[in-house]
Parts: sequence; C-alpha cells; structure tokens
Amino acid sequence: MTKLEVVTFGCRLNAFESEVIREKLGSNIEENTVVFNTCAVTKEAERQAKQAIRKFIRENPDYKVVVTGCAAQIAPQKYSDIEGVDLVLGNEEKLDKANYLNTETEKVLVNDIMSVKETASHLIKSFDGKTRGFIQVQNGCDHRCTFCIIPYGRGNSRSIPMGEIVHQVKHLVEQGFKEIVLTGVDITSYGKDLPGNPNLGQMMKRLLKLVPDLPRLRLSSVDVAEIDDDIMDMLANEPRFMPHLHISLQAGDNMILKRMKRRHTREDVIEFCKKAKQLNNKVIFGADIIAGFPTETDEMFENTSKLIVEAQISHLHSFPYSEREGTPAAKMPQVEKQVRKRRAEVLRELAKLELEKRLKEFVGMEMSVLVEADGTGKTENFLPVILQESYTSGTLLNVVITGIQDGFLVSKSI
Repeated sequence: MTKLEVVTFGCRLNAFESEVIREKLGSNIEENTVVFNTCAVTKEAERQAKQAIRKFIRENPDYKVVVTGCAAQIAPQKYSDIEGVDLVLGNEEKLDKANYLNTETEKVLVNDIMSVKETASHLIKSFDGKTRGFIQVQNGCDHRCTFCIIPYGRGNSRSIPMGEIVHQVKHLVEQGFKEIVLTGVDITSYGKDLPGNPNLGQMMKRLLKLVPDLPRLRLSSVDVAEIDDDIMDMLANEPRFMPHLHISLQAGDNMILKRMKRRHTREDVIEFCKKAKQLNNKVIFGADIIAGFPTETDEMFENTSKLIVEAQISHLHSFPYSEREGTPAAKMPQVEKQVRKRRAEVLRELAKLELEKRLKEFVGMEMSVLVEADGTGKTENFLPVILQESYTSGTLLNVVITGIQDGFLVSKSI
C-alpha cells in the first residue's frame, strides 16, 4: 500500500491547504509520496524546510518528493536544485490533483501568482486529529509591508463567496465539529472583491444565522486598521463568536510601525483593546510581534514592551526579525542578531506575566470548554484548562474554574 505524508510549515492557512492536499491525493497516488508545504515568512522558516527536505531524502530514498508552499512559489529554483526533489509546485498548482499524478508534468510548475483573480473553494471532509475545523475564507494580501514577502507567495487579496463558506461549515458541523476557525492571509480585508462588498462581520453574522447548529466561531487573526463595526457588535452580542482576538500587531512603536508600512498606530491598538474589553469582559488578546526590526532603538523597543502591558496581550507570537531578500526592510540598517533574540525573549516573558494576570481573573467563573486530544481543553477565550475527568476529544462542556496550576486553569464540570 502506497503512503502519503504531508509535512506542513507555517500558518493555519498552510495547515488547511495541507488537509486539502491530503484529501485530494489520498488513495490516488501510485508511489510513496511526501509533500513539503513550505513557509517563507522568515529566512529561518526556509532554512528549517530545506533541512527537513534533505534529511527526509537521505532517510527515505524510495519516496517521490514534492515541494510546494510560499517558499517554493517565491524561489522555485532553490528547491528544484536539491538532489532528490522530484517536483516543485506553486501555491495555486499545489491544490490541483492532476499536477501530482501526471508523469509528463515538468519538474517545476509555478505560475505568476499575481495573475490569479479568484480563490477556489476546497471542501474537506474532516481534519485528522483536530478538535476544531478550519475554513479558508480569503487568500492573498493587497498591502506591501516592508518586511513581508508573503504577497509574492500568495498574490493579491481574493475572497471565497459567502455561499461556499456556508456550505463548507455546514459540512463540518455535520461531521461533529463544535468549533470552526476562519482563516486566510488578511481575513479582515474579506469581501472587497465580491459583489456588494460584504465585510467580514456581515459574512460571519450571515454564516451563524444559516448554520444555527454551530456552537463556536473563531477568527484566526484581525487587523485593527480594517476591523468593522459588525465584528465589534458580535463581540458584544453574539455568544457563539469566541472572544479571543489575535492582532496582527508587529510592533508597538509608531516610528517602527511607519517604517514597516503598517496602517495602525500604538494608540489605535490600545483604543481597540480598550473598546473590545468594554464590550465583552471575557475577551483575551493575542498578537504577532517582530523583535529587532531594522532601526529599532532601545527606546522604540521599550514602547513595544509597554504596549504588551497596556493592551493586556497574553498570547504572543514573538520572533526575531529575519531579513528577507527582495523586501525594503532588508536594505535598512540592521539590529544586531543577538539583540533581536534577546528582545523577542523579553516580550515573551512579558506576555507570560500578562497571561498569569488573565488566568486569575477567571477563577470562580463558569466557562465553556472544548476538549482537546490530550485531556486538556480551551475556553471560549482560548485559555488552557486542565480537566478533572476524562472526556472525548471535541466534546463541549460547561465548567467552573476552581484554580490555576502551571499556566493552566483548573476546572470542575457542572
């Protein structure tokens, strides 16, 4: 029996697309095949992918090796030159089953991603080993942040029509999923290319109305420069919309944000978080932050550090700035690499302290918990919970929070 392995690097959208690849190929492959779905967000991400590819080829010489994803889209030659790689596919080509099965296919099949005007909808029957389902609602990005190469890997912003999203969510709910996460590259730009220009909040309201059996709907990330009034209204009035907002922040100093070509200020972020907290006191904030962006001084970094506390950010994805060839930021005066690493660690420690504060706020409260595969769970605002009894993964239950233990809430079922 032939084997298929899909190795995923990077974002939730890549994870979603890996499931599409796994399902499309499934029983169709005629030889042992591995697909590396790469990420290009940092130079380190590319290094890790290349290392994993070479290691796999050494240990599994009998496998057909396919490389795809953003890194392959942007620089296909880098991967086709690796001895043992059989096929390199672009981000659009990777979702077409025929490209894997046609023996006449050229070794490199990567077209101009900027010419793609629509994003196809892909229905997934289930998510292997996952307690929540992910639905792609948008792809690509129209913005050109100075540090980011991703638009050249994903193309311009394209939205999935609302009807297709509803169809997919209904299907996953029928499969037993209690929580759906909406994902994309820049999901708060949703709808600008669709007839009538519906915004993300309008689409979500319509989705929840048409799929009444869906208990939980979550966003993978938000951009405060594009957040709409409908989302804020849902935060206040829609209990099925989960109060966990992961902000595409990147920095907390206004000069650095300007040099990044971000469209928000630190004041915008503080105001957004303050308003969200007033609308729903259960809301928890996460963020992405780049530490040691070119030209970042100690004072500028201090502004970012302060923002973690001021905006109460407790779930942080902080990583040292990594130069990307072809981006304006790579030509700016660079911060020493050790300084970048140290600053990223400082931010993580600050977020850890914020998480401890947030955990204390919920002791004694009733919460809803989605059970994970490891016997823990996640509350509606994505706080980790230790469960006192054994439950099937994917079960939704109500608990009372009785205490805190090693960064987890401790619960008792009601």
